[in-house]
Amino acid sequence: MIVNAHTHLYSALVPRFPASGEHVREERRDFLAILESLWWPLDRTLDERSLRAAARLYVAEARLAGTDVLIDHHESPNFIEGSLDVIADACQELGVSALVCYGATERNGGASEARQGLAECRRFITSNRRPLVRGAVGLHAAFTVSDETMRAAGRLCRELGAPLHVHVAEDAIDAKGFARLVANDALVPGSILAHGVHLTEEEVRHADLLGCWFVQNPRSNEANGVGYPSALRASSRVALGTDGFPSNIDDEVEVILHRESADVIAQRDGAGEVLARELGLRGRQPATFDIDAIRAEAAKEAERLWERMNESQCAVAPYR
Repeated sequence: MIVNAHTHLYSALVPRFPASGEHVREERRDFLAILESLWWPLDRTLDERSLRAAARLYVAEARLAGTDVLIDHHESPNFIEGSLDVIADACQELGVSALVCYGATERNGGASEARQGLAECRRFITSNRRPLVRGAVGLHAAFTVSDETMRAAGRLCRELGAPLHVHVAEDAIDAKGFARLVANDALVPGSILAHGVHLTEEEVRHADLLGCWFVQNPRSNEANGVGYPSALRASSRVALGTDGFPSNIDDEVEVILHRESADVIAQRDGAGEVLARELGLRGRQPATFDIDAIRAEAAKEAERLWERMNESQCAVAPYR
């Protein structure tokens, strides 16, 4: 079973933008600048149409690449309620098993925005009846939420018996994220911590004792220049993800071959299958689809999304 243990289906339209990467400021190419210039304006601009096109494209191409299971982490601040249904429908239609969540955050609308994000997780988990898809509770990243939102997420996980899925210590800006999650009792067994680049081995071992999973995302970490998660060697639960890059786990392995032994990489690849079977994800099912039609729709929506991003860019205040 091939498992992509952390990704963002909404990212699928970016390679089809007329000028991909143009939004990133030339005078700043640090991690926060990349978020403020491209990814955060993108997710604020997503609507139902563009999200559906992105999700169907990502899932279809993931299936063609051999992926059996997708673990998705989603944000669309101006289309929150119902967004997880759009993603889940694409997965169910195209026969790929998935765990989905909405990444609650306070970076646009404060505490109210975070409450809406957690409410979407609750709504989906309690109402979803799709056999291939399950729901999790999500936080965007520790550095974009308050302690109270962390506590609320932890309470929701325990109430619904669901794992937490969150970015942790991807960049130095979030180096204290894990400590805050622990202090606010947000982590439950089976929680999925993406990246962990700036954690210490002691923190990684602590997460391991709590029953948490880490997901290493080599291509994304290299592209964003955030560093290499060497401390993850201290965990027995490390799977591989693509963090929005195309769903080809072999490409992730290639990036880390010069850092890790083949045995370690194989163990991490196999860990994804173990994670999917705790979560009750059964792998892909037979499905037929027209990939050319899906790609054509995605190209059309990518152009529309790019235009809307450019129209609204000047009105977007960066996160501080």
